[in-house]
Amino acid sequence: MRNGRDGWHLRASWPAAVLGAVAAVLAALLALGCGAARAGKPLALGARATVPRSTSSHVVVVGMENAEYGEVIGSSQAPYVNGLARRYGLATQSYGITHPSLPNYLALTSGSTHGVSSDCTDCHVAATNIVDQLEAAGISWGAYLEDVPMPCFRGAGAGGYAKKHNPFIYYDDVARSASRCRKLVGFGRLAADLRAGRLPTYTWITPNLCDDGHDCGVGAGDRFLARTVPPLLHELGPRGFMLVTWDEGGSDRGCCGVAHGGHVATIVAGPEVRHGARQRQPVDHYGVLGTIEQALGLPPLAGAANPRSGRLTPLFSRAPRLR
Repeated sequence: MRNGRDGWHLRASWPAAVLGAVAAVLAALLALGCGAARAGKPLALGARATVPRSTSSHVVVVGMENAEYGEVIGSSQAPYVNGLARRYGLATQSYGITHPSLPNYLALTSGSTHGVSSDCTDCHVAATNIVDQLEAAGISWGAYLEDVPMPCFRGAGAGGYAKKHNPFIYYDDVARSASRCRKLVGFGRLAADLRAGRLPTYTWITPNLCDDGHDCGVGAGDRFLARTVPPLLHELGPRGFMLVTWDEGGSDRGCCGVAHGGHVATIVAGPEVRHGARQRQPVDHYGVLGTIEQALGLPPLAGAANPRSGRLTPLFSRAPRLR
């Protein structure tokens, strides 16, 4: 058995009898629920009328997992995602930075992988990140992490929560700050904040290991998005937008000089996104971060400043700007 990009795989050179025995053990473990996350419940929002429409604008980022572009776009297992892409904007040449997951999440929040090349749970990073930018500019922010057992949780995992999909807890100046890491909260808080009309200006959302498609496939991710995205769209405000992107694909395809983490889907939705827009210019995760920073009036961090990384601006009817 060997450790793959984001999981374990049987070694093809093993004898058939050994492969069969190992497969049987793995099947038994999965049957007992070992290592497999379960789909979460819909946000407890009550009637739609109880969710106020926001008069301020928000950027919402939803991080999905491990699917090549063609596994999502055009797939019969992802009807909601494809409907969202038809209604709003789709970057058809969007790429992850590398493999596996964690360095892509760091790229999306700081413009660099900081030399991280694994899904380490005991590593940490002393680096400027988007939280530093947001707080310096007086912009509210929050990260909602499905199944995280408590704010500031530093463990490797719990239930369907995986630390490797929560980039913020890896930054020293977030994890070591009580006021900052208290903003790394669960989905119960997301529902409460939506009902109260207090969604932060910058909102990050990490589904659990089933709902992001990691353990349960593209169809499970599509069902999560179908039940979660509509109230978030309702709360984007007049100039806000939502980004739904996959961290990495299954290939080494890339663009932009530095990206080789696979061809992924990136969908942009919001009132100022052009209906049915398609962007064919390449963009990588650094360019996604740069688009967010541009919209919030922040300078681009590290790789986001590289013009080769692109921007998602062509999907908008005018340059995105919340402030």
